[in-house]
Amino acid sequence: MDRNSGPNAVIIRAWKITGFTLLEILIAVFIFAVVMSTIFGTFNGVISRTDAIKNGMGGYEMARTCFDRMISDLTTIYLDQKPLYHPPDIDDPPDPYRLVGTESYAGSKNFSKLRFASTDHLSMNGKDEKGIAEIVYYIKEEGYPESEFVLKRSDTAYPYDKNYEFEEKDSDPVLCENIEEFSIKYFDQDGNETEKWDSDSDFLKYGSPKAVKIKLKLINNENSYEFETKIVLPIFREKFE
Repeated sequence: MDRNSGPNAVIIRAWKITGFTLLEILIAVFIFAVVMSTIFGTFNGVISRTDAIKNGMGGYEMARTCFDRMISDLTTIYLDQKPLYHPPDIDDPPDPYRLVGTESYAGSKNFSKLRFASTDHLSMNGKDEKGIAEIVYYIKEEGYPESEFVLKRSDTAYPYDKNYEFEEKDSDPVLCENIEEFSIKYFDQDGNETEKWDSDSDFLKYGSPKAVKIKLKLINNENSYEFETKIVLPIFREKFE
C-alpha cells in the first residue's frame, strides 16, 4: 500500500504545510517589542528612583553632619553678661565675644555669614587645646571650571593679637558641599525674627538672639534638597533698656 495514500496521508501532508504566516510573525514581533519596552521603562524608572534615593541620602547625611557641628558650636556659645559686659563707647574695640550675623556674597549669590564665640574649640594642630574660640561660618566658591559653593568653618582660639582681623583661609575645613542656599534667621527674646544681628549694636540694645533658624538647600544632579533646623541658644544677653 502506498504510504502517501490512505487516511493518514492527509494528516501528514497537513502537518508538513502547517506554520506561521508573515502577518502572524509581524504581530508577534510587535507584541514582543511592546512588552520589552514596558519592562525596560519600568526597570529604568526603578534605577532612576534608586539613584535619586542614593543622592538624597548622601545629601541628608551631609546636611545632618553639618547641622550636628553647628548645633555643637552654638550650644556651647560664650557671651559676656551684665555687669561684665557694658555697651562700648565710640572708640572702644569691638567685643571679642560678640555675635554677628550678616550677609555675604560668593560669586553672584547672597548667603548668610555667622560669627560668634564658643568653647567648643577644635584644634587643627593635633593638640588638646581648650578655651574660647572665634567661630565663623561662611560660604566660599570653589572649583574650576565648574565651580560650586561650599560651607566652611573657621576656628581661631583666643587670645588674639590686638590687630587681629578675620580672614578666610584655604585651610578652613569644608562642612558641606553643593550649597544652593545657606540662610540664618535670628529670634529675639520676644520671638521677633530678623535676618541680621549684631550684639554690639545699639539698634538691638546690645542683646543677643534667643534662637537661630538655619536653612540649607543642597543641589545634586539637578535635584535640590532642603533642610532646616532651629536651635535655642542655652544663654543669651538681655537687651539694655
